[in-house]
Amino acid sequence: METTHVEALIGMLTVLGLLVLMVLPAVIGIAHERRIDRQLKRAGTDRAAHTSAGASRPARSPAHGPARSATSHHTARAA
Repeated sequence: METTHVEALIGMLTVLGLLVLMVLPAVIGIAHERRIDRQLKRAGTDRAAHTSAGASRPARSPAHGPARSATSHHTARAA
């Protein structure tokens, strides 16, 4: 009778271990996504605060030409 209880305990622990192994990647993924969401939210609020602080500067008028990026634009040449 004792061996039946031990076998049942081993079986239950095995099933529980397999359940943990299957659920663990999902829990890690959820935690990772929540961290990314918090970072995006923080970046959005920082950007909104930065944009509203810069609103006192005058807007660039079309007379000054188009806005340019910091990267240079070169066309590719055929060899």
